[in-house]
Amino acid sequence: MVSPVPRPVPPKPGKRKLPFGLIEIDAWLDSSLWRFFHGISRFWESVTIFSRRFRVRGPNRIAVELCCEALTLGLVGFVLLLTLAQPAMKMTRHGLPQQADFSVQFLDRHGNEIGRRGILKANAVPIDEMPDHFVKAVLATEDRRFFEHWGIDFLGLARALGENARAGGVVQGGSTLTQQLAKNVFLSNERSLERKINEAFLALWLEANLTKREILGMYLDRAYMGGGTNGAAAAAEFYFGKNIRDVNLPEAAMLAGLFKAPTQYAPHNNLPAARARANVVLGAMVDAGFMTEGQVVAARRHPATAVDRASALPAPDYFLDYAFDEIQRIASDFPQRTFVARTTIDMGLQKLADESVDFHLRQFGKTYGVEEGAMAVLDDEGGLVALVGGRDYGLSQFNRATRALRQPGSSFKAYVYASAMENGHKPTDFIVDGPVRVGNWMPQNYGNSFAGRIQIQDAMARSLNTVAVKLSQEVGPGKVAALAKSFGVETPLRGDKTIALGTNEVTVLDQATGYSVFPAGGLSSQRHSIEQISLADGTILWDARRDLPPRHRVLSEQATKSMNEMFVRIPEVGTARRARLSMTRAGGKTGTTQGYRDAWFVGFTGNFTAAVWYGNDSFKPTNKLTGGGLPAMTWQRFMESAHQGIDLRPIPFIDNPIPAPGSIEVAKTEGAGDIPRITRPSLVNNQTQKVLADLERLMQSAAPVPPGKLASAAARSTARPQPAVANP
Repeated sequence: MVSPVPRPVPPKPGKRKLPFGLIEIDAWLDSSLWRFFHGISRFWESVTIFSRRFRVRGPNRIAVELCCEALTLGLVGFVLLLTLAQPAMKMTRHGLPQQADFSVQFLDRHGNEIGRRGILKANAVPIDEMPDHFVKAVLATEDRRFFEHWGIDFLGLARALGENARAGGVVQGGSTLTQQLAKNVFLSNERSLERKINEAFLALWLEANLTKREILGMYLDRAYMGGGTNGAAAAAEFYFGKNIRDVNLPEAAMLAGLFKAPTQYAPHNNLPAARARANVVLGAMVDAGFMTEGQVVAARRHPATAVDRASALPAPDYFLDYAFDEIQRIASDFPQRTFVARTTIDMGLQKLADESVDFHLRQFGKTYGVEEGAMAVLDDEGGLVALVGGRDYGLSQFNRATRALRQPGSSFKAYVYASAMENGHKPTDFIVDGPVRVGNWMPQNYGNSFAGRIQIQDAMARSLNTVAVKLSQEVGPGKVAALAKSFGVETPLRGDKTIALGTNEVTVLDQATGYSVFPAGGLSSQRHSIEQISLADGTILWDARRDLPPRHRVLSEQATKSMNEMFVRIPEVGTARRARLSMTRAGGKTGTTQGYRDAWFVGFTGNFTAAVWYGNDSFKPTNKLTGGGLPAMTWQRFMESAHQGIDLRPIPFIDNPIPAPGSIEVAKTEGAGDIPRITRPSLVNNQTQKVLADLERLMQSAAPVPPGKLASAAARSTARPQPAVANP
């Protein structure tokens, strides 16, 4: 008998229980995600099915793959080019730089003309009025395909690379005329990859915004052509004494040859080299098809002759550029735009500074692997008397004395020690030269050794890094930066922990300005290059003695005394023995940066302060050149001659500042040669010199007076009664 299946008991009546809320949310998320990914899958499947129609097999697939890769690389290249073009875009956001409408005649401190800067727009010669043979000569040598390319000539670049490879050196440039104009207008002559990239983008911008004739005209108006001239019109006046419209073919070839190296091929400096270069230009015109050999044969046989300017001193172009910038700053609010400016330059000292830098580069440049040098000299009143901005202004107009920012190395320690002296230290105080740590930074001395307990003056003479860092941390790096700024260092400084070792970049002129405080007894430098600005009629608009703010004290007398006492020991027992002078005691400090990239010596006497720098534009390390080498030797060569025939001023607070002649033994440097003698300019202007010269010629050409007449004239003057003089 089968048991009956029990029937389910029905639930008791009551309220139905709902599912928990989180379970519903979870279910909704799961279903939504499934629908989303399912939709993507179906979409991708449809795309795949559609793409099968375009499937390529066989050899055609290679072409398709290459096109795809080219498209990808092209997109990446476009983004890269856009990034590299940003600096050029910023330079051109306001269009072409406005050319200053100032016209300034510059005089040296004695009133003799030394050059001009600024060209009035009305004086520019239109390209249509220039001789056709001159324009062809320029294009034949500078850019034969000028009217065919868009700013960058890839065919010309390839040709130049081939010629240079065959010659084993650089014999032909690949820059177009437009690129050279971009460099002249927007950039400097600094050799760097960044400059070349900016130059290329700026050339493209010029081609897009100016016509070819406008580009050519601007180039001929702005290019430096030697002798302190800018532009073809000024060069024609200077070299041949005629208007550019009137130059003949030989003269045009000689002018066109100047664009490559204005100083080297300037006819008033080296006429044979200028004629040889002009002959090359004539050959280039024939090769380019601009002229036939028969048309240039007469120019080859009868080369141009420049106006005789043998008596004229080379124009101080680096100084004139800097002084012109100062004129524009001072006279920006003047209603007039044509001035006569008397400057602070001493042409005798300028020639000596140029000679000193050039001599040591020629003698020792290859040995030490150094290509460039710069120098700035201030007198005891802060006047800039000499400025060397580079080895050759014709090759590079970039002023390394006023614009190049370089690390000063240990020469910056002057401000660290001055801050310590101002803070109460004395040169004879003892300090421990040992390991020092600032955070994770542990500076080391040259040679990785320590001197132990040492006097501060000896630490400075030996240029110990760890002592300078300790003093900087004690005073505060920010106070060191503030003191340097008060001394006249205009470049912004970072008050960080490494400031004591000269890691902040400054200019050569900054260092000369800062050090000039010490021979001034602690007073501010008041650096200036302009003494007076006047109009052509003599009306004085600005005068340095009247309009410059008065000097004020930036370092106490006690601190200045301590610093000068330490400075004079450095050429005597320290790292700058090659800077010792024979006629007076001198003070200064050497500087060498990490990796031997920069070498400095900054020093002073009671009469002059000078800063000397050597290095390479490419920041390539030198062959272990230190500040006690070429910089100290250059400084000593200049100062030995600069102090001839002048009243020696003592360095303040120094015992026996001007010893007896011959009592100082100067170290001789092998290969240094004889110290040049300075030829100081006359204290009268050119007009007075001409009158005196005419009188001298008249007296020399006059017939001699017979002895009898001289005797009778003397007897008459003796017999003539003298006027009575009343007693006071």
